[in-house]
Amino acid sequence: MYNLHAHTFLSDGDLLPSEVAVRYQDKGYKVIAITDHADYSNIKQTAKAIVEFCKRWPKDSGIKVLPGIELTHLPPEQFKPLASLARKEGIKIIIAHGETPVEPVTKNTNHLALLADIDILAHPGLITDQDTRLAKERGIFLEITSRRGHKETNTHVINQARKFGAKLILNNDSHAPEDIITPEQLIKAGLDSGLTPVEIDAIYQNVKEFLTRR
Repeated sequence: MYNLHAHTFLSDGDLLPSEVAVRYQDKGYKVIAITDHADYSNIKQTAKAIVEFCKRWPKDSGIKVLPGIELTHLPPEQFKPLASLARKEGIKIIIAHGETPVEPVTKNTNHLALLADIDILAHPGLITDQDTRLAKERGIFLEITSRRGHKETNTHVINQARKFGAKLILNNDSHAPEDIITPEQLIKAGLDSGLTPVEIDAIYQNVKEFLTRR
């Protein structure tokens, strides 16, 4: 079981990366990614800290921790250069903060983020047909989230993914201890949003295959 969207006190989370890892392990997860928020002001130091932490995390701990980043509230034209920079810094999982309806996200964020070297478009809100097709073409996951507020458009994202064959991913976008739910609770969040058990199995298979390359 995995969660590839988690925040620590390196951005707006409450916990140390080590505590995040231990809490996820206690809940039964096998793979997580630390994906703190970044823009030009902090990407180098945040990426360096996350990569260093993951490099030193014990290989025999029972949970694999991947270095990630969430490119957040950028001027949309900055997604390409910052994604490229993140890869050079050793980041394995790149998330773009999508056009959630509960925050003032700049128009055209989804589209230009999908043209960058990202892995996941988080909480993409009322994603358009054009951008769903683009996600499909580029093999980028569209996120279904258990996060309050962001989850309100999960059903739309699911329907768009079905319509165009785009890949989905289940994440919980944790910031605080109470956000770290069990894998079963995360699956229930997906079911409550309209996913079928067969679709959830396909999601986990797609993510498993993706992780073999990370």
